[in-house]
Amino acid sequence: MAATLPMLNPPLHTQTREILGRVFHKGLLPQLSSSVQKTVDRLLDQFFEELSQGPADFVKSVGEELPVIAIGEWLGLPSSDYGLLRTLTHDQVFTQELFPSATELSLSDAATAQLRSYFSALINDRRENPGTDPISNWLRIWDERERDRATVDEAVHSIALFMILAALETTSHVLSATLRLVLSHREQEDWLRQLPHLVPDAVEEALRYDPPIHMISRIAGTTTDLGGIRVPAGGMVQLMVGAAHHDPAQWTDAHRFDVRRRQMKTAGPPHLSFGAGIHYCLGSQLARLEATVLLTSLLKRPGRLRVNAPVQWASRIAFRRTTSLELVLE
Repeated sequence: MAATLPMLNPPLHTQTREILGRVFHKGLLPQLSSSVQKTVDRLLDQFFEELSQGPADFVKSVGEELPVIAIGEWLGLPSSDYGLLRTLTHDQVFTQELFPSATELSLSDAATAQLRSYFSALINDRRENPGTDPISNWLRIWDERERDRATVDEAVHSIALFMILAALETTSHVLSATLRLVLSHREQEDWLRQLPHLVPDAVEEALRYDPPIHMISRIAGTTTDLGGIRVPAGGMVQLMVGAAHHDPAQWTDAHRFDVRRRQMKTAGPPHLSFGAGIHYCLGSQLARLEATVLLTSLLKRPGRLRVNAPVQWASRIAFRRTTSLELVLE
């Protein structure tokens, strides 16, 4: 993980992010929007067909499918690999937890090894059969700057691995959490049906209320005083983002989910779900796009959804993961 983008410092971070940004640019979203909408429509058609037969799990049918399809199609990955990548991602993130058990670390190590093998083979294939996909483009761009092929392959491997880890685990939770929170507040669901332009605001409020990452680790470059605490150089600080988002000193009625919060003068500061500064998430707009398209499309469907059973979560601190969201159609 030390070689992935969030762990890098300038100047290597600056170079890596610039190369990544040349492919993952703002103009990409309009290109992806049509593809995401088609995928959402197809997944919802299948999901509502399941609902016509009784309770159905949103996480299994939609929440974990949309992110891997969106990023997989963009990277040009075989759809037959989506299930494997999703499973490996679930296991790999244990290494980023606060107190992983020995069993969880073993799962993470095994998943990391499989992911490394997968993307190493993928990079070799893209070198032999280059295309217009992002991985082929990253190889071309990096080859112009670095003569050593092994160095380039390692850099592109880290980018590809990071894109999968960042896109699947976090976005899946954003989709499930946004829908769960909206369905749990019927009055606000009605507002969104009548005022669909508020859907992006609902997504932002869900990101604040229940962010996909509740903890971010940082290491002090120099001895630093932080909140009256001396942090020695090299000391690690755990930033509890989930708690910060419910700070009453920053947000009025911070404990309350309110899709109209951004419309109010007391909306509070921007949330930290996508980080800040030079490490601000490059994929934030894709996650927002998926959540907005999904919720907008779902609220247009006839009938109303209701949570039918207690929501299930993975036992984690840092990375939130909804494992089951059983719904019924009323």
